[in-house]
Amino acid sequence: MNYGSPLLENAVKAFTQLPGIGQKTALRLVLHLLKQDAGQTDAFTHALAELRSQIKFCRQCHYLATEELCSICQNNQRQQQTVCVVETIREVLAIEATQQYNGAYHVLGGVISPLDGIGPDKLHIDTLVARVKTGVVDELVFALNANIQGDTTIYYIQKQLEGQAVTMTTISRGIAFGGELEYADEMTLARSIQNRLPVDRLIKL
Repeated sequence: MNYGSPLLENAVKAFTQLPGIGQKTALRLVLHLLKQDAGQTDAFTHALAELRSQIKFCRQCHYLATEELCSICQNNQRQQQTVCVVETIREVLAIEATQQYNGAYHVLGGVISPLDGIGPDKLHIDTLVARVKTGVVDELVFALNANIQGDTTIYYIQKQLEGQAVTMTTISRGIAFGGELEYADEMTLARSIQNRLPVDRLIKL
């Protein structure tokens, strides 16, 4: 496609690096920005630059933070002894939207998937185990996607924590096997959290 300007072409290429954004959509977004006044465009680019430079990850749970600890880990009003284990940051946002959970989180950064070259060493499992061994955590609530990879990850973590005085539960299977938490409606997700099951029962299924 002849964009008529290398600046326009470079902007379109930048947008196509985003997931789910093709060339046509990228071009539409760029042209939309060009129609906005300079102040709006500057605010947009400043927000992105600030996000990239100031956002980091919580040293305890690996959620988004602007300090060493995220706002959830710092919140004394939340039940810090209950930790919900999730795959990505997106699941934290989905669960928070239900307003049915008042504990802490631990973001693994993925799930064990040998076919994709993802082993336990590439996930935040060691920090989760260390967190449990401090004795502060009473319950781990596994809210991983209901698929083979998710179940394998739960089983692996359970083995790493054998002998530890911690209750391990998983959200109920109101989420269909093979479904993704990110796309579950808030009511289904809320009920799955409220009706969580012992992990031992999941392993035997």
